[in-house]
Amino acid sequence: MSTPQSLDPEQRFTALFDDAYGDVLRFVRRRHAEEGSEDVVADAFLVAWRRLEDLPEDPGDVRAWLFGIARGALANSRRGDRRRDALGVRLADHGARAGQGNDDAATLRLDVGRSWTHLTETEQEVIALSVLDGLTSAQAARVLGITPVAYRLRLSRARRRLRRLVEDGPPPVPRTADDRTARPADTAWEATS
Repeated sequence: MSTPQSLDPEQRFTALFDDAYGDVLRFVRRRHAEEGSEDVVADAFLVAWRRLEDLPEDPGDVRAWLFGIARGALANSRRGDRRRDALGVRLADHGARAGQGNDDAATLRLDVGRSWTHLTETEQEVIALSVLDGLTSAQAARVLGITPVAYRLRLSRARRRLRRLVEDGPPPVPRTADDRTARPADTAWEATS
């Protein structure tokens, strides 16, 4: 992904858009409802156009810069809509690329998928930036607006929690509201009545 500084701003932006649109769209789709993703990406590229003079010179940092802008556009969209969509990931698509036919691998993908929903949004974000988006610690830290050391610490904790959830299984979900509120003393009282 290279946008030579010698090009005029419109040519630089066109090259940037052509090179990065697919990556930014995938980044947004993992974090936002499918139907609104293209709007968020459009908002992100509008901000990128306005901030074109801030475009990093290092081609390796351009994606991280765009992901940071897209992340801000996502936050704006969420605030505007007041939606709290869970951060999701298209594990089936990712798993299909990793290879099919191995029952153990398929079972592991299902376990990871179930466990993924029990991670916090922050834990999902730090893992996705590394594993799914392929960013370095420095680039992912830039997206989140934190130091690389803080990012690596968050990533380590998130991976440890995901590993524990996969190994031990996600916590059980109560079947009904009564299951959540029933206390042993309540059931003992009912049994003696």
